[in-house]
Amino acid sequence: MSRNHEVTERLPLLNADGSLREPGWSRKLVQIYDRNMIRAPKFRIKEWDYYIVMGDDFGVAFTVSDDGYIGLQSVSLLDFSGDAWEHTETVLNVFPMGKMKMPSSSDSGNVLYKDDRLTLNYVKFDAERHIRCEFKSFWNGKDFSADIRLQQPDMDTMVIATPWAGAPKAFYYNQKINCMRASGYAEYDGKRYEFDPEKNFGTLDWGRGVWTYDNTWYWGSGNAVVNGKPFGFNLGYGFGDTSAASENVIFYDGKAHKFDDITFNITENFGVKDYTAQWQFTSSDGRFEAVFEPILDRAAKIDLKFIVSDQHQVFGRMTGKAVLDDGTELEFKDLLCFAEDVHNKY
Repeated sequence: MSRNHEVTERLPLLNADGSLREPGWSRKLVQIYDRNMIRAPKFRIKEWDYYIVMGDDFGVAFTVSDDGYIGLQSVSLLDFSGDAWEHTETVLNVFPMGKMKMPSSSDSGNVLYKDDRLTLNYVKFDAERHIRCEFKSFWNGKDFSADIRLQQPDMDTMVIATPWAGAPKAFYYNQKINCMRASGYAEYDGKRYEFDPEKNFGTLDWGRGVWTYDNTWYWGSGNAVVNGKPFGFNLGYGFGDTSAASENVIFYDGKAHKFDDITFNITENFGVKDYTAQWQFTSSDGRFEAVFEPILDRAAKIDLKFIVSDQHQVFGRMTGKAVLDDGTELEFKDLLCFAEDVHNKY
């Protein structure tokens, strides 16, 4: 099996014993996820839909998740103009364990979360995704709202099916959909943040799986227009046994171009990572080389002993080059994106 084994046959994701049938990557959700095929306890199952939508100098992010013994629903507003700031508001639910009825595919099915403060609704049409959000008393007693549409024409995505060594009932099934043109708005404190579909994009991180307890991962994503065509990238590693395939892909004009290994080189001072200093991105084959200039570190740390989360989602601008499968070299400059370093125990 090659380092980048591509899955092309439509079959169930899991074997009868709950193990992953065919580790690898694909351009669509060809492997069929069925929650009933999982052989791990319900409290270990994790299902989530995370959207991030970036404007010229701002961004919003939305999470709906059912993580077994905890549900985490969150909304983030990020403003990179002037003195950059962000606010993330999170609602926690105890033991949802499937009650949220998360869809088994990203291709169809809607998601709705509603409580006294937060209403968050994802609606999927044929080639469009619609995000609506109302968050009462989001920050400083002021409400937040959003109404955003993402266009999803027929195009490649990044899907990865990853096992964990020594944990046959654990798996990570994940799809990243980049380069969805964004229109609509978010509104907070009298300011309206408008998205322009000519140059602004959204990304979906759709995931289902059973994880092991202690994990660290790196993930980076961004979209822009390069030479008049949609360009995006998904970079990541550290999560599970990726010997069958990495999740490193660039998208250009609707097509995925697969890479092998990419490393996030984070500046360290006396052995401590300095997330707000310049990062370097390097690739094993020289096909993705970039410099990342941080603007804002969206840091969050929770330590409840048995649940630990130490997250650094760093937003900034990236400049570099990417080489397509046919050898064409693309240059990009000051691309607004994020890169994260996350350690979780849960």
